[in-house]
Amino acid sequence: MNRRLPEWLTVKAPKKGAYEEVAGYLKSLGLHTVCQSASCPNIGECFSKKTATFMILGDSCTRNCGFCGVSHCGPTPVDPDEPEKVAQASLNMGLKYIVVTSVTRDDLPDGGAGQFAQTIRRISKAIPDARVDVLIPDFQGDRAALQTVLEARPFVLNHNVETAPRLYPIARSAADYGRSLRLIETAKEISPSIYTKSGLMVGLGETREEVIGVLKDLRAAGCDIVTIGQYLRPGRGNLPVAEYVAPSRFEEYKSIGNGMGFTFVASGPFVRSSYHAAEVPVY
Repeated sequence: MNRRLPEWLTVKAPKKGAYEEVAGYLKSLGLHTVCQSASCPNIGECFSKKTATFMILGDSCTRNCGFCGVSHCGPTPVDPDEPEKVAQASLNMGLKYIVVTSVTRDDLPDGGAGQFAQTIRRISKAIPDARVDVLIPDFQGDRAALQTVLEARPFVLNHNVETAPRLYPIARSAADYGRSLRLIETAKEISPSIYTKSGLMVGLGETREEVIGVLKDLRAAGCDIVTIGQYLRPGRGNLPVAEYVAPSRFEEYKSIGNGMGFTFVASGPFVRSSYHAAEVPVY
């Protein structure tokens, strides 16, 4: 069952003005953000700073993960103009570090890899000094699809394992833990110079030992950067929060990850894959 939010998980209301401006502008272009679709707790802060995480390939996922607030009503047609819209929005918003994710599109032959590649290229053309961080689905293990994305030269290739393998049947029933690890390993094999990144949520019922096990697996797969954040239930139809993890435990995970040799570990209650992504000091 869900419990009352502890004091360290209180969120300030967004400032008026910039938030509405960003939301209205993106809506006018027909663009989606994971900030809105997944009910991210950081949306007020990010929109107020005129930044956002673009979500391509529509706003409806072909999978129905227990933790995720994104719609799964059925896939929508792919917008061929979407890559250019994302590029122009990034330019007009003054972004230099752009994070792009997507819904999972198992209905598409390449899983949407081509749309990712086009989006990266369009952004790079519009903003030559931009750094593009892509958070991709697993493409059902398709190496060619992964290579399509990598050939477009993103700055960071991110794929989240999300949770401990024991919890996959309830949290990520259509995914496969080993497949996700192989994706990261394969990405490093194909393009060693591209940063690899992954993330997981805590508070779904995992144990401390399981989190450490996931960190070990990610490091062994060649993951450079890892993010660890608190799971927050986006809606009544999603999995309940099993535990609100204390800030001290996040600090412990950060210390353990650093000791394993990750290039960077971001660990805290509000940490998400794209939250303050441009501020990673190794860049």
